Amino acid sequence: MGLVPVTSRRTAGLAAGVLLVGAGLLAAPGAEAQAAPTAARVVAVFPTDALTVRDRSQLTGRRIALPRPDCTALPSKCEAVDLLDQLDGFDLDPRIALRFDRPVDPARVAAATTIDDGRHHTGVERIVYDPATHTVYAHPDRQLWPATTYRLRTGSATSTFTTMSAPAGLAAMRRQLDSGLAYALAGIPAPARGLRVEHVAPAAGTTVTYTADRGTELATYPAPGVPVPGAGSYVFGSYLAPNWLTADRIIPQAPTRGPGPPVRGQARLPFVLVLPAGTAPRGGWPVAVFGHGFTGLVSDVFRAAAANAGRGIATIATDAVGHGSGPRGAWTVTTNGVRTTVPAYPRGVDLNGDGEIGAYEGLGTLPGAYAAVNFRDGLRQTTADLMTLVRAVERGADVDGDHDTDVRRTDVTYFGQSLGGIYGTMLGGADPRVRVLVLNVAGGPIAEVARLAPELRPLVTQGLAQNRPSLLNGGVASFTESMPLRGDPPVTDPAPGALAIQDFLADGAWLNRPGSPETFAPLLRAKRVLFQHVVGDQTVPNPTSYTLLTAGGLFGRDSLYRNDLTPQHAANPHSFLFDLRFTAGALPGQRQLAEFLAGGGRTVIDPDGAGAVWEVPIRHPAVLLNLNFPNPLHP
Repeated sequence: MGLVPVTSRRTAGLAAGVLLVGAGLLAAPGAEAQAAPTAARVVAVFPTDALTVRDRSQLTGRRIALPRPDCTALPSKCEAVDLLDQLDGFDLDPRIALRFDRPVDPARVAAATTIDDGRHHTGVERIVYDPATHTVYAHPDRQLWPATTYRLRTGSATSTFTTMSAPAGLAAMRRQLDSGLAYALAGIPAPARGLRVEHVAPAAGTTVTYTADRGTELATYPAPGVPVPGAGSYVFGSYLAPNWLTADRIIPQAPTRGPGPPVRGQARLPFVLVLPAGTAPRGGWPVAVFGHGFTGLVSDVFRAAAANAGRGIATIATDAVGHGSGPRGAWTVTTNGVRTTVPAYPRGVDLNGDGEIGAYEGLGTLPGAYAAVNFRDGLRQTTADLMTLVRAVERGADVDGDHDTDVRRTDVTYFGQSLGGIYGTMLGGADPRVRVLVLNVAGGPIAEVARLAPELRPLVTQGLAQNRPSLLNGGVASFTESMPLRGDPPVTDPAPGALAIQDFLADGAWLNRPGSPETFAPLLRAKRVLFQHVVGDQTVPNPTSYTLLTAGGLFGRDSLYRNDLTPQHAANPHSFLFDLRFTAGALPGQRQLAEFLAGGGRTVIDPDGAGAVWEVPIRHPAVLLNLNFPNPLHP
């Protein structure tokens, strides 16, 4: 982070500079504070447009220009700065830094700090104070709007900064699809833009297994959820989709005022379609796209399709980027003793060249120059793949060979669980074609999900360890970041090394915002969206769900499963929707989901009526501010 000193020439035009802060921000009485004069001055500030340059190719008219650190001592920071300097503005949830010339009371600084764009204003929260440098760190109370210039005020001090046009890249990719440009550049002619049906099996008498290519071995296991109650047939096939990812798993930054990221080629992607039993209505079965979770794969569609099949809805799914194992992955479909092998077109890759193909290898970047990009572009490509799938469905699909479509071409809906809820939020915000969505146990940003989730925290540990130099401050396999949650009091004694970790996480969040769900939450059509959350989620923790709902102003479009009030209260309820051990959550939640999709987003049922286990909508949203599970980092 580059704090700009107020004496710098670059700050001369900042609304009379960053000036004196009133005496009301003095530190509370203490040995150091008693020696302080009657006022404190801001001597450096972040963010500020002084750290940008003019760039007419950007929607904001600006581009970031951070000062470069010592690249010999801090090579990873240099790599992050190189990537941040390609963006057209600051983060939508910036880590604000105000450095004073003497001790201050951080709570009073926070109370006197506002951010406004001339129409809306917000305060700050999540306060951290570094007494060694007299620096107050904070974040806005609410996510800021993209491509907007804000004025930061602290007492009588002011500064201005412009936020990045974070949704622009994905929106441009969608426009390329709609105009046909993406298909043309990918070499996909119009006749090849639909669904290619490769095998159809009746649900009755059919078993399905999946062979996963893990690199050094093949592993075969039954597809969960087969047979699907209420299903008539299973359809296996593929479709062609434009690809924007490079071999390094990035979508290179393009000027935001231009046509968007360049298409790199095409990919053949899998789909599995579960059709309901019976005769299709005129025009075909309505279709819901399903998005699977982290480390899941397309076969999860069988578990997800049951409630929809009972309501006359077909369910289709594909693999997210990096999922589904390696290229030898395949389906084995056995119907009445007749076995058929069907290509699975998996999406996993051996990105690091170790011979193994991990459960999500290829979704994110490797350590090195693009490490800070992480999952951003894998999630954007996954979202674009779903946009392409929706458009393929709209071209119809003749499953039974009668030269008539068996699926409805219009009003395609979506539902996703966990990571599928995360990239589903991106889909709903970026693609106006998908108006009705159910997003189960979603949250954001991704880095915050990983930081707070016990089972995912090792991913953050790994990233800190791979930073050059390592940022781990708790030994070889742990770290302490000293970061408060929303509503927590200021942290005034951060652990040694914690501020560097906070800076690392802030850079990552900023860089990843174009591929993060909270960026797209404000763009959702709120009246046709339902979020399903669960108290005590240990995989996508409740505070990240609160962030998502707050970012989009989506309270009231939510449903809360109170697992804490059930006999399963001790278990991690993250997967409650498809885990039948959660007797009060799974089937009732699926029924709520199917009714919402069947009703075009107009029907929201309370699965237990006047009971206490389900709240529709959430009665007290503040319940999501807490982790709601034991965690020594945030007791």
